[in-house]
Amino acid sequence: MSDSGLTDPTSAAAPETALLDCVEVETGDNPAGSVIWMHGLGADAHDFEPIVPMLPLVAPLRFVFPNAPERPVTLNGGMPLRAWYDIDPRSPLSGTEDIRASADAIAALVAREVARGVPPRRITLAGFSQGGVIALALGLRHPDRLAGIMALSTYLHDHENFTADVSFASIDVPIFMAHGVADAMIPITRAITSREALLRHGYQVEWHEYRMGHQVCPEEIRDIALWLNELYG
Repeated sequence: MSDSGLTDPTSAAAPETALLDCVEVETGDNPAGSVIWMHGLGADAHDFEPIVPMLPLVAPLRFVFPNAPERPVTLNGGMPLRAWYDIDPRSPLSGTEDIRASADAIAALVAREVARGVPPRRITLAGFSQGGVIALALGLRHPDRLAGIMALSTYLHDHENFTADVSFASIDVPIFMAHGVADAMIPITRAITSREALLRHGYQVEWHEYRMGHQVCPEEIRDIALWLNELYG
């Protein structure tokens, strides 16, 4: 994100827009809502698919797992990986333009869910690591109030300036943040800084931390299910 903000997410739904390749899983007939879940750096759309059967959900949901495009990643010596944005350790804000573009691409998936009959208030954005950055970037700026934002092992990009272009609709959106206390890839202090920035500006953050690294654990999966059941139960 930058002070100029994202483009209007609703415009990303134009018919000529090429949608991201996705894996979809429905847990039952007539889903009560949709969860668009973004993977982390170097993973793909199948990464979190196995978690779906582990979630004891009270209402059927549609899970949409998009594939990030392949792009050169500075952290990876410039070699291409599936990534939502470039990471350059020497320049923490270097991925801003990529984040904007990726958020627009996910906004197009939100618009597709709306076109399929799912209202914005029944759509949750979720993401792990890089994917969580995109979930927060779009969720806080989307013009419609969404069901929730799930930010796993991640952080708020440019936390000092993120309020420059947030939408009024997002102020009461529930935010689930979870992190491992032993995360060596994204230290928990970075996530805590993001949490505090959100809380200072009045956002609702449900915070969880676990004795784990840069990963998910059974306790986290249980808490994710409880949170989703609160949203869709």
